[in-house]
Amino acid sequence: MQKNITSLGSLNWDDLKFFLEVARTRKASVAAKRLAVDYTTVSRRISSLEVSLGTLLFEKSRTNGFVLTPEGQRLLGYAESIESTLHMACEQVSGSGVALSGHVRMGCTEGFGSFFVTPQLSHFVDTYPAISVDILPLPHFISLSKREADIVIALERPEHGPYVCCKLCDYTLQLYATQDYLDQHPPIQRPSDLATHPFISYVDDLAFSSELLYLANVVPGASASLRSTSVIAQYVAAQQGRSMAILPCFLAAQDPRLLPVLGEQITITRQFWMYCREDLRKLKRITLLWDYIREVTEQNRGLLMGETRQMRFAD
Repeated sequence: MQKNITSLGSLNWDDLKFFLEVARTRKASVAAKRLAVDYTTVSRRISSLEVSLGTLLFEKSRTNGFVLTPEGQRLLGYAESIESTLHMACEQVSGSGVALSGHVRMGCTEGFGSFFVTPQLSHFVDTYPAISVDILPLPHFISLSKREADIVIALERPEHGPYVCCKLCDYTLQLYATQDYLDQHPPIQRPSDLATHPFISYVDDLAFSSELLYLANVVPGASASLRSTSVIAQYVAAQQGRSMAILPCFLAAQDPRLLPVLGEQITITRQFWMYCREDLRKLKRITLLWDYIREVTEQNRGLLMGETRQMRFAD
């Protein structure tokens, strides 16, 4: 049974909010936590919405959770448009103090998020105390389509989707070791000397981006007896002075215990891309954070490129 468009008169925006959370998380229990309600409330509101529309919005599966039906997929686009329009309307009719408030969730790569973005944003929230920020420095891909974040900083630009995207910066990685390691192992004067040295690296088949698989290119046949999906774990392991690791300069250069090895000969350049959904880009809190990250990243070009060990903060 399906109803025509006249059924829209009975739609409740609160029901659509529940629909959006379930569509993004695929789990009523997770949606309930994000909405600060119990599971039965989520289930009841979804059922209410399906009755109002006279159609099934989700297929329920033990293995895949709540999966959108074709009708649910069509509603998702309209619901997200309504959500964005409401956010924009609130900003347009609110005073400037209210407009410069709200919540932003930023997803980024683990090392950059922990060692650069987090310290920078601690200053941002001092300047804009009415804007709260969640930082998700995770060693895996973060989905904008599921609204896991409002802004994402990633190693690769999105290939498609309704996104606004910019190249945030270049950054370099170098080979690092402790002084103890260098004192206790054969001298390293050229790349060929690295063949017999132990390394810490990524788990190749679990790396979330091919951009992370650089050790084999730098040191063909390199031996990595310790591997991790986490760059922070690699950084901590390198501090122990038993292996070397290729690390981002913005992370390792701030630690005086780690020294660059063959810095003139082994330098890897990568990029960070920043993007968000088109329908969110014009929100003032998104614009403020977006512009702030671009500004402080430009101010810290020297740190990101391995030219200095000192982080700078916005005035």
